[in-house]
Amino acid sequence: MKSKNITLVDFGITREMREARNGHKGACIWLTGLSGSGKSTIAKALVAKLFEMGCQTKVLDGDNIRHGLCSDLGFSSEDRSENIRRIAEVAKLFVHDANIVICAFISPYQKDRDFARSIIDDGHFFETYLNCNVETCKERDPKGLYKKALAGEITGFTGVDSPYEAPQNPEIVIDTVNTIVDDNVKKILRVVDQLFIKEDRF
Repeated sequence: MKSKNITLVDFGITREMREARNGHKGACIWLTGLSGSGKSTIAKALVAKLFEMGCQTKVLDGDNIRHGLCSDLGFSSEDRSENIRRIAEVAKLFVHDANIVICAFISPYQKDRDFARSIIDDGHFFETYLNCNVETCKERDPKGLYKKALAGEITGFTGVDSPYEAPQNPEIVIDTVNTIVDDNVKKILRVVDQLFIKEDRF
């Protein structure tokens, strides 16, 4: 039973105050795509570049989150949605504290990504679709998951026997089949350039 005796606490330090100190606005860069499309690889390169630029950042990664916060969840459609709901709420907290949050999750359902967008202020959410066909992802198969799924050792695997709903209107689309990581990071930074307050950030 949900408690009704809950009150939000205001600690007096606003997002705008933190943004002024950081020199950039808070935001969520939501990387979505099939397993093997390059989410973690791009997240690593992107956070390294943002750190080099002096930004306050946080990376939320699918496997890492499922080791802790979401270790009680499986991979049913309901559990997948709950996984993304929790992550979105955590990302919202970091964005409120003027962090640039990079979320790297398959997040296969449009409704779940739409929920994440809905709880983060307009202009602070960047849905980033890593467009990589399933055949290329199968060839890469960095974790050996496609091989297991095709052998029937894993069921409900996105791209094999569970659907992936490509974003309808993402802020950023990246072709990870025919491009290199550095160029992809530059493309993301060009789009999120609006976040920066200080002119000497580079």
